This record gives sequence, C-alpha cells and structure tokens, in this order.
Amino acid sequence: MSTFSGEQITQVNNPDPFAPPIWRSPVFHTPGWIIALVQLWRLLAAIIGFILRHPLLDLAAGVVAVTWLNLGWPGLVLLAVVVPGTLALWWRWRPGSFARFIARSVLGKWRRWHYRRHWAAVMTIGRLAPLYRGRVLLPELGKVSSTPYTDRVQVRMVSGQSAADFASRAPNLAHGFGAMLCRVRTGRPGALVLELVRRDAFAAIIPALPVPQHVNLRALHVGRREDGSPWLARLHGTHLLIAGATGAGKGSLLWSLVRAMLPAMREGLVRVLAADPKLMELAFGRGLFERYGAYACDPLAIVVMLEDAVRGMQARAALLAGKQRDHAPTAEHPFTVVLVDEVAFLTAYLPDKAVRERVKAALATLTTQGRAVGYCVVAALQDPRKEVMSIRNLFPDKIAMRLDEPEQVDMVLGDGARDRGASADLISSDPATGAGVAFIRLETDPDPVRVRAAWVCDDDIRAMTAKHAAGAQPGLRPVEAGAAA
Repeated sequence: MSTFSGEQITQVNNPDPFAPPIWRSPVFHTPGWIIALVQLWRLLAAIIGFILRHPLLDLAAGVVAVTWLNLGWPGLVLLAVVVPGTLALWWRWRPGSFARFIARSVLGKWRRWHYRRHWAAVMTIGRLAPLYRGRVLLPELGKVSSTPYTDRVQVRMVSGQSAADFASRAPNLAHGFGAMLCRVRTGRPGALVLELVRRDAFAAIIPALPVPQHVNLRALHVGRREDGSPWLARLHGTHLLIAGATGAGKGSLLWSLVRAMLPAMREGLVRVLAADPKLMELAFGRGLFERYGAYACDPLAIVVMLEDAVRGMQARAALLAGKQRDHAPTAEHPFTVVLVDEVAFLTAYLPDKAVRERVKAALATLTTQGRAVGYCVVAALQDPRKEVMSIRNLFPDKIAMRLDEPEQVDMVLGDGARDRGASADLISSDPATGAGVAFIRLETDPDPVRVRAAWVCDDDIRAMTAKHAAGAQPGLRPVEAGAAA
C-alpha cells in the first residue's frame, strides 16, 4: 500500500450534493524561506504596478516630499493653499479642460469605489455570479468613466456568459447600484459596458441653441446626449429618418438642423429643399428655404421638386465621375438637404396613386445614389410601418422619438433595439419632459443612445428667418437649374 508524506485531503467540502467528488493531491509543506521570497516578490510587484498605474499620484507625492525636505512645515502649508487655489481658478476660467483632465478622472475613481463596495452583492443576488466547482465566480469590474449624469462601467464577463445575460438583469443592476436605469453596451469579446444613468440630463427643456459661427456637416450641434455631452448630428454622407408620434418634437429637431446649417446656407455651401405637405411646420421658414433652396407644399409641386433634385444629383454624378469619390461642398456643387416633413402622407395616404409612386421613386433614387455626391434626405413621419414607408431601410441613421407601441421601436431602429434600452414608447407625452427626447441609432454604432433636441419655438423661427433670409446675399441658383450641377 502506498504512503504519502504530507496531509492527506481526500474530498473537498462541496455544498452541491449532486456535484461529482473532487480529489486533491497530498499537501506538501513549503519551506518558510521560499514563502517569504515569494511574498516579497509579490509585494514588490504590487508596489511597482501601483506606481505605474497612478502617475499623477506619484507626482503629487514627489512634490510633497521635495517641499517637506526643502521648506518643512511652512512649505506644506503654502502648498495646501496654492494647489486648491490654482485648481479653483482653472475650474473657473477653463471648465472644459478642468472637467476633462481633473473632474472626470476623480469622479470616475470615486464611482469605481462605490461599485466595488456593492459589486459582489449585486452580482450574486442578481444571479450573474455563477457557481463552478463549489466556487462563486464574479465578473471582473474594470474601468469606470463618469459624467455628472452617467457612469460607463467596463465589465469582464465570466467564461460562458453573454451580454444578453446582463441585459435581462438590467433592472436588477440599476436598483442594486442606485441608478435610474441600466443599459448594456457591447464591447470587445468577453467584455461589455454597463451604462448606468444616475441623473436625468433632460429634466428641463433645452432652449434653442445659438447659430454657430462655423458649420461641420458631420457634427451639427442640435441638442444634448444623455451623458450631458453635445448631441452632434451628421448629415453629410448619410440619410436620416425621424419617426415620432404627434407632439413628440419632430419639428424642433428639423429646425435645430436648419439652424445649425445657417452659416453654410448663407455662404452658398448648403441648400435646403423643403417639402411641407402639412402646410404648418416648415411654412414658418418659407422665406428662408426659398432664399437658400426651394419650398413646396402642394403634392404635385413636391414631386416636381424631388424629381428635379434627382436630375441634379445624376448630372452631378456624371460630372464628378472618375474625378473624386467624396463630395466636398462648394458654391458650384453645394451640399443639398431634401427635408420632407410628414413623408407618410406622400408615400401612403396621398389619394393620387401616380403621384405617390413618383414620390417613392424619387426618394428611393436619392437615398440610394445621393450620399456620395452631396445629397441627403431627412424624412419625418408618424407611422413607421413598412407599408407606409417601404424604403425606411435605405436610411442609414434613424431617430425614434416618442412612439405609440413597443413594436414600433424595432421597426424604426432595427431588431433588438428596444432590448438594448431604446424604450421610445415610454417617453413622456408631457411636452415639458418628453418633447424632443429620442433614441438614435447610427450606421456606425448598433447601440441606441438617448438624446434630446433643443426646442426651437415660433419666435426663434421668425427671428431666424427675418434676420438670415432678409440679409442674405443673392446668387444661389434655383432648384430647376440643379440639373446643370
């Protein structure tokens, strides 16, 4: 019979009665001097790693040490006065850079400490810490990035878990961490990001934004994102579909886009073709559109305007073929925005079937061929069903404002959007809290983001039209001449 020199441990105490027996080898005692060397090496590695991970803390400790050695207590007192004063002046005069380099970093570390305190309990009670061979395996808490409104918590999942496991437990996570809501964002393989909303950035109406001095057609400032950062909408190189029930705030978003493009419109680099079958929303700025593009409200006039735009787009494509692949707005070839309010009336509810088919054909041509040559279609509608808007999949970027039914969210933003947190059907119908609030899903990012558009009131539109339409410099060609572009 074999014998062992060491403590014989045969069976691990496993709380699972159905688990198979787990056998361990005999335990041999390691000499004390080897244990001491290993522990010393671990301590040294931990100290070096801490120093490398916290350069600012190392710098602060070095400054304190040098001050103490050279000036003693008076130097430390002076340091305690000068440093907070400098930080206060920095925050007062340069709040943006202070938030970027100081405030967000400090807030992120503080919030990470908060999550670390509750991590094990929330993961275990929320059934996201599986039991494997008698051991509880916790997902690994990673870096935390914070703003005054949201936290983005990086998580390394346990092998075998998926993002869907966390998405199904999102309400548990929000409650456990004391947040208003939690959304799960996809990350690299084996990891994800928990977006926890602590405060509502849209508790108050956002007033109309000032007209910018410079225009970036790939980043038009039209509102605010849920984390408090500016909402920068892209029009150049894409098409935009906006869906929302009556009173959801579609008009504010349309006017915010126009407002953000005004300087480029005055310079002749952008023209807007406005289709307004309701004769209500865009009619306030009719003078603005007629000065820098075209305006049409009669269905037949609208279809003529759209078909002229198609001819202009095709002529421009023939002219630029083989010369350039990306469009750059110029006075000769301006960026053209086709703005269509209540497009469902033109594509589904218009009694004249022939006109309906012509509108569909023109919009389909513009959305399939217009991106590369500087044409963008921005369409707004209330009913997002396929039979109402059969070409909705031709719009790369989509915005869902308040909708009537949960199913409509996936109709607008794509399958699975509501499961990812885009609860557009739960947006409040109270204009003070819900008007302008939306979820966006971009071509480059499958995760929906909650945003709110600035509110452009009637007085803002009148003042904007009176100032910019009246003071404009003539010289833009009419839409009918677009075929020569």
